[in-house]
Amino acid sequence: MANRHVVFSHGSGGSTRSAKIAALAQTARVEGYSVVAVDYGKEDRPKERIAMLCDACQPLQGEVVLVGASLGGYVSLAVASLLHAKAVFLMAPAIYVADLPPLRESKFEFPISLVHGWHDTVIPVEHSIRFAREHNAPLQVLNTDHRMHDQLPVIRHFFEHFIISIDLR
Repeated sequence: MANRHVVFSHGSGGSTRSAKIAALAQTARVEGYSVVAVDYGKEDRPKERIAMLCDACQPLQGEVVLVGASLGGYVSLAVASLLHAKAVFLMAPAIYVADLPPLRESKFEFPISLVHGWHDTVIPVEHSIRFAREHNAPLQVLNTDHRMHDQLPVIRHFFEHFIISIDLR
């Protein structure tokens, strides 16, 4: 367990005690991963969040899987290559958002999977569709909103499948 970690990044206004983190952390632990949830507090500046995520991962040895929701998804994806992440799981990630610096255009060398809601009024689902298409990443679009709380059992199922599939690589 000490050599495999899932590191969670919550969205703007979220917390380390979010329902999404609680649900997916349980799955991660069952699959033999330690769990770290970065507490960004009220910090919404992407560069500061990126530094905080890097600092949180610095002492971890072994494999790191990044999981991010909304702004936390953007931050996770922005640092994944730098951290040599094994994989990234994104929930309604804030990608292609005008107020955020664009992500580096590159081919990601690790598995990425996305989940988004059809009725998301915060981050348009079209952003995840575009990303999935451009990077050949699996995308699950659910009948839900940005918070996705009503779909947690389904998201947990997708995350479990993702974790098991990357372990087989």
